[in-house]
Amino acid sequence: MHRRFYLALPLVALLIAPLPARKFHSDDPLQQEPKPRDASKAIKRKISDYYDFAIQTFGSPGEQIPKLKKNIPAQGANTLGEPMDGAWYQKRHYYKPMSIEELVRGPGNTNAPSTAGSWTVVKAKSEGVTPGFEFVDVNNRRYVLKFDPLNWPEIATAPDVLVSKFFHALGYHVPENYIVEFVPEQLELGADVELMDSRGRARRMRNRDLIHLLNNVPKNANGKYRGGASFYLAGKPVGPYKYFGTRRDDPNDYIRHEHRRELRGLSVFCAWLGHDDSRSINSQDMMVTEDGVSYLKHHLIDFGSTLGSASNGPNTPRSGFEYVFEKGPAIKQFLTLGLLVPDWARAKYPDYKGVGRFESEKFNAAEWVAEYPNPAFTNRLPDDAFWAAKQVMAFNDEQIRAIVKTGQFSDPRAEKWIADCLIQRRDKIGRAFFAKVLPLDRFAVRDGRLTFDHLAVQHKFGPAPAEYRTSWFVFDNEAEKKTPISGASSLTVPASSVGDGGYLAVEIHAGDPKLAVTVYLRKRGPQMEVVGIERGY
Repeated sequence: MHRRFYLALPLVALLIAPLPARKFHSDDPLQQEPKPRDASKAIKRKISDYYDFAIQTFGSPGEQIPKLKKNIPAQGANTLGEPMDGAWYQKRHYYKPMSIEELVRGPGNTNAPSTAGSWTVVKAKSEGVTPGFEFVDVNNRRYVLKFDPLNWPEIATAPDVLVSKFFHALGYHVPENYIVEFVPEQLELGADVELMDSRGRARRMRNRDLIHLLNNVPKNANGKYRGGASFYLAGKPVGPYKYFGTRRDDPNDYIRHEHRRELRGLSVFCAWLGHDDSRSINSQDMMVTEDGVSYLKHHLIDFGSTLGSASNGPNTPRSGFEYVFEKGPAIKQFLTLGLLVPDWARAKYPDYKGVGRFESEKFNAAEWVAEYPNPAFTNRLPDDAFWAAKQVMAFNDEQIRAIVKTGQFSDPRAEKWIADCLIQRRDKIGRAFFAKVLPLDRFAVRDGRLTFDHLAVQHKFGPAPAEYRTSWFVFDNEAEKKTPISGASSLTVPASSVGDGGYLAVEIHAGDPKLAVTVYLRKRGPQMEVVGIERGY
C-alpha cells in the first residue's frame, strides 16, 4: 500500500474531484518512498523495556491478525510486494548481489577508532546488560564501546560486529561496528562525566571507576582489552520505535508498524541469526537532514544478544523455542512434574570460546519466537515469510563464512561452528517458507515470453513442476476487472490483446490453485513490463 503525495492545504482537497479508482498508477512500481515531510518537531523519547514486555505479553497492542482472525496484507510495499528504499529499508543483496568485499564491509569500514592518540571517555554507558562507555577519538569521532563478560570472552563482541553486516546486506539501516583492542593507558577520562551509583544517584566518574570496569572484562592473549566499538549514527537520536502503531510526532510514519513488510519479514531474519532480543529498545530513530528536510531514519542496533549470546553469557536453552512467559508449556511442565522434557532441551552445544547456545539441528524456522510476542512478527503471513526467505537464501556458503570471519573469533572451531549453523539454518528457512507459496520470482518478459525463477528448484529443494498452468486476462485498470483471453494458456505473452498503456494479468499455478501467483503487465510502446505481483497462499 502506498501513496505518493500530500496536500498542503486542507481547503484544496475540497476543491479537487475524487480521483477515479485504479489499481496501478503510471509510476508503479515505486522504488523510492515519497519525499519525506519535515519531522523536526519529533521529541526524543524512551520506551520502558518492562512496559514493552508487559503490554506485548499480557496485552494486545496494535492490529493483531491472530486476534482479529482475518488477514491484513503487508503494507509499506510497492505493487511488486517489495519495500521501497527510504527511511526504513534499502534494497541490497538479493536485488543487486553484493561482492564478498561489499558484504564484509557492511555499512562501512572506514571509521574505525583511530589508534594515533588517546580515547577520551565522555559518557558512562547506562543502558544494556554489558559494561561500557562512550568515547571520542583524536579525530573527534564518537563511539559506544561495549565489552564481553569476564567469563565469556568474544560472546557478545563477535556477534555484534558480524550480525550488523548481515542485517545491512538484508536491507536494514544499522551502525558501523568494529572489534578494537587497546591498553588502559589509551583511555583518558573527560571532564564532568557522570555515572549512576548502586543507589541510582548520579555522581562524577573517576579514574578508579574506569579501572574497576576494566577489571571486570576479559583480556586477549596479548594482554590487551577487546571491545566492540559502535560508530555513532548520523543525526540526532530521538529514541526507539515500537513494533505496533505509528509515531505521532512523525508526519511520515503513517503505516502501522505491525503491518510493515520489512518488520514482519524481520522475524525470519531474526530466526536465522538467533536475534531473540529483537525488541523496541534495540532500535533507534535518528533525526537526519537531507536536502534541507529533517526526517526520522529507523535503525536496528545492539546485536550482542544474537547467535546464542545473551550479551552477559550464553542464552537460555529455550531461546527461540518458547516465549519467556508462555502459558501452554508452563502448564505441561506443572502437570508432568517437570518430567516431560521438551525437544529443545535435547539440543547440543559446543564448548568453544565465544560461542553461546546456537545450533541448527533443533532449529525450527516456522516456529521460532523472540523472547516475547512482537505484533509485527505474529502478523507475519506466508508472503511476508517468502519475501524474507528469498533474501536469506541469496547468501551462499562462501559469503556466509566471509561475514562470520569478521567477528574475529580466536578459536577457528567457533568460527566454523557459527558459519555451519547459519548455512544449515538458511536451508531450513528456505525449505519451510518456499513451501507455503508458489516460490516464483524475478519475473520479466524476454523475447515475448514471461520468464521467472522457481527459487525452490534453483536451490535444489525439489524437482521442477511437471507443468505450469496459466490463464491470461485483459485487465481493466480503472474497474479492476479481468476478462479472460481465449486460447492464451502458455507463458507466451498475448501482447496484441491490449493497446499502448493497457494491462494484462496472468495467473500461474503448478497444480494447487490456492498457491497461484498473479502477475500484472503493462504495455508501453512495444515493450511489456511487470508492474504488479500478488501471491496466493
